[in-house]
Amino acid sequence: MKIDDVRQRAFAMPLTNPSYPPGPYRFVDREFFVITYRTDPNALHAVVPEPLKIVEPLVKYEFIRMPDSTGFGDYTESGQVIPVEYKGQQGGYVHAMYLDDDSPIAGGREIWGFPKKLASPSLRVETDTLLGTLDYGSVRIATGTMGYKHKMLDSQKVKASLEAPSFLLKILPDVDCGPRVCELVRYYLQDLTVKGAWAGPAALELHHHALAPVADLPVLEVISGVHIVTDLTLGLGEVVHDYLKD
Repeated sequence: MKIDDVRQRAFAMPLTNPSYPPGPYRFVDREFFVITYRTDPNALHAVVPEPLKIVEPLVKYEFIRMPDSTGFGDYTESGQVIPVEYKGQQGGYVHAMYLDDDSPIAGGREIWGFPKKLASPSLRVETDTLLGTLDYGSVRIATGTMGYKHKMLDSQKVKASLEAPSFLLKILPDVDCGPRVCELVRYYLQDLTVKGAWAGPAALELHHHALAPVADLPVLEVISGVHIVTDLTLGLGEVVHDYLKD
């Protein structure tokens, strides 16, 4: 293979058979279960990078079911998003994500910088309860429950909240294990259709694990629980801060 051939073909690893196709990526019937809770502000300050600013000592714990996603297939995800502000713009900092599919783990980390690790999340309806769980290996580290569709929410308000930007810390190591890329990335969800949105009584339990430290942001008070079904496109990102240059 010639040098020019490498340049033209190079998109993602591995060169001759990338783990995922180029975007954009469309999600159909993407289902969110989000529990917002109050946590220790000192714990937040220990994990949120500047120039992002913490708005309130809140965390959004998410269970996300994705049965139909372009290039990534059928998978489930769970993790934590922290409400933040960047230069006056309100958004969410994606702090941790755990999922059960290699393709979106590779694509999410390599393209945007999503903090994805392999684990076993689930989201399902169990009689009258929406149930989200996260296992790391054989250890249960998160359990979220909500009364199923107790109250319908305003779809337009939910859509507006989902259209707020999200921020990621993209890190790629160099061959000497120093940082080759260290960037703050902003992205948006696009072409959103909210098919349904509901609220209900919610509870969240987190357990400590050395390699999946979701409980390092402890649950002090559950604020709300929401259940959302959408179609959307995951927009590609933009670099808003380069830590190796700025």
